Amino acid sequence: MGDLARIALTDEEITRLQGELNVIADSIDKVQEVASDDVAPTANPIPLEAYLRPDVPETPLTQAEATAGGPKTESGMFVAPRILGEE
Repeated sequence: MGDLARIALTDEEITRLQGELNVIADSIDKVQEVASDDVAPTANPIPLEAYLRPDVPETPLTQAEATAGGPKTESGMFVAPRILGEE
């Protein structure tokens, strides 16, 4: 079973994996039973356009505007407390 992938498997692993692969193969067979030519293949059952907004370019924030809401800034950057010790 693992010869092609060059994976060393014990007899117990081979038996367990055979059972798992049989379940996967049975699931694929069930899907193929209901799949027909009138059902278009899809990777996502929900149309992605429902989640996309128009891509409209906007003027980005300036550095001062972006850091204005921070509790502490220095030289145009946010200042955060040190959480790691000196190394």
